[in-house]
Amino acid sequence: MVVGAFPIAKLLYLGVRQMSKPVANRIKAGARRSEFFKTYICLPPAQLYHWIEMRTKMRIMGFKGATIKPLNEEAAAELGAELLGEAIIFFIGGGCMVLEYSRQATNARRKEEELNETIVSLQTQVAELSLSTETLGAQLREVNRLLLSFPGPDKK
Repeated sequence: MVVGAFPIAKLLYLGVRQMSKPVANRIKAGARRSEFFKTYICLPPAQLYHWIEMRTKMRIMGFKGATIKPLNEEAAAELGAELLGEAIIFFIGGGCMVLEYSRQATNARRKEEELNETIVSLQTQVAELSLSTETLGAQLREVNRLLLSFPGPDKK
């Protein structure tokens, strides 16, 4: 009994996706502790996200010219770390999807090439059989012609 190939690539993708959450949590914890990460990586996206979110909420409620106060540093660092963690998980998941799509496309292309090779091989065999049939038909006609050219037995 032949069993299909074990989908090891899918298992690896699943493992990577499962490991992305703890890795993202560690990066978030490091980002909260490091001043460089906090200042240059966490705070700007968090403030931008806060500004866009508050601006949208204000417009929905009908306030047009209201000024939006920036988040305090601690809340912005927390929000930035969360955004960073979610972005990491998103990009790892997206990368897994792209790799899986690429693998599936490669498999489909390989199967199509094998099918095309099979079709070409069958067409070649049909052409060879057609030629053999024509050759045998010509030989049969020649044998019939020779048989008809012999004189028949005399009837007495």
